[in-house]
Amino acid sequence: MTQIDNETLARTVAAYEANDRNQRATSLALGLARSTVQNQLRRAAERGMLGTEPVLPGYAIKSVSSRDKDGAWVKQVKAPGEVFEVPIGFAHKRISNLSDSQGRTLARWDIVEQDKAAQLSAMRAAVDAFKEDLPRVVAIAAPAHTIADLLCQYTITDAHLGALAWNEETGGGDYDLAIGERLIIDWFAAAIASAPPAERGVFAQLGDFLHYDSFKSVTPEHQHQLDGDTRYPKMVRAAIRIVRTVIAMLLEKHERIDVIMSDANHDPAGEVWLREMFAAFLDTEPRVTVDTSPGTYSMIEHDDVSLFYHHGHRRGVANVDSVLVGRFRQAYGRTRYSYAHIGHKHSDELKTTNLMKVEQHETLAAPDAYAANGGWLSGRSAKVITYHKRHGEVGRIVLTPEMVLGASAANDNEVRAAA
Repeated sequence: MTQIDNETLARTVAAYEANDRNQRATSLALGLARSTVQNQLRRAAERGMLGTEPVLPGYAIKSVSSRDKDGAWVKQVKAPGEVFEVPIGFAHKRISNLSDSQGRTLARWDIVEQDKAAQLSAMRAAVDAFKEDLPRVVAIAAPAHTIADLLCQYTITDAHLGALAWNEETGGGDYDLAIGERLIIDWFAAAIASAPPAERGVFAQLGDFLHYDSFKSVTPEHQHQLDGDTRYPKMVRAAIRIVRTVIAMLLEKHERIDVIMSDANHDPAGEVWLREMFAAFLDTEPRVTVDTSPGTYSMIEHDDVSLFYHHGHRRGVANVDSVLVGRFRQAYGRTRYSYAHIGHKHSDELKTTNLMKVEQHETLAAPDAYAANGGWLSGRSAKVITYHKRHGEVGRIVLTPEMVLGASAANDNEVRAAA
């Protein structure tokens, strides 16, 4: 930047004072652009040529100098503020430090965020406190006949309960909390009726079951604004109703049930309380196993078959396989066939790697405005995949929303589950 001499600045200041401190009149008097006058006035203010009273807009007094009785100049600056303390419920995210050439600190910036570990700890404590008083599920009679070698995996992901979509805007169908709840129940009714009578069933819920994770309709990590349909307590109630209903329906079909609820980016806390709640609720039901591991990756074994689950927000189709093998090294080594299942991107993709088959699943939910306007378009479906203990995948059923509409109306499982 070109250095402006004091004489030039003095002329500008004189014109500025002569024109009642009006920048436009000053620029006309000097024949200069207004931006030039503004720049020169800033420079003059920095050099003390405009005084300190009143302080110019956009400026603040940084220090005041005066002579003491001995004639020495004394420079006074603002005293530093209070010692910074991290607010309760928050933790340091990072610290930025400005140092001089000798490495001494000149300034420091503390960036904090909500303490996720504390939030999780508080949530677990609350769940533990209520475990003893929770009502227990009424035992449901086991099916009379199942096929011992088979496992049926009911795979749903990205239900986004509480999301709002308007077909006229998105072209992908209407969607709200009531539509989402009915759609999931209808899908399970149709899927269970179509699936073979496997001894083992897996409720593979791959995450983003809830559209958002608090009373604000934003994503927890990045605070992206979401199209929300309802209040958070209504979403919670709907999620609990759905899971209770689905588990009751599966218990009538299969001898044993595994419940997977994957950690995800839209509802990380929601997945925790769902897992913990239903583990406590079903602790006297020996036919149901709820995976309560707090990690991002999950796994179950079915003799020669290993099945892996991850939402897909950390690792995708291209690179999740190596993480799963490293995370579950012993189980992977014991099994002959390995399959990984992820969601997150709302679209189907299947990749066979040297380690396993990795499948990304599309969602039943309609796209919201963000997805539709961003061009992230996909089909809508969910799958029942059948695995044999010794032969791996032996069948699958793909059902779309149009195929299952009203399927639960002919199925009284929902009424029994809610009773």
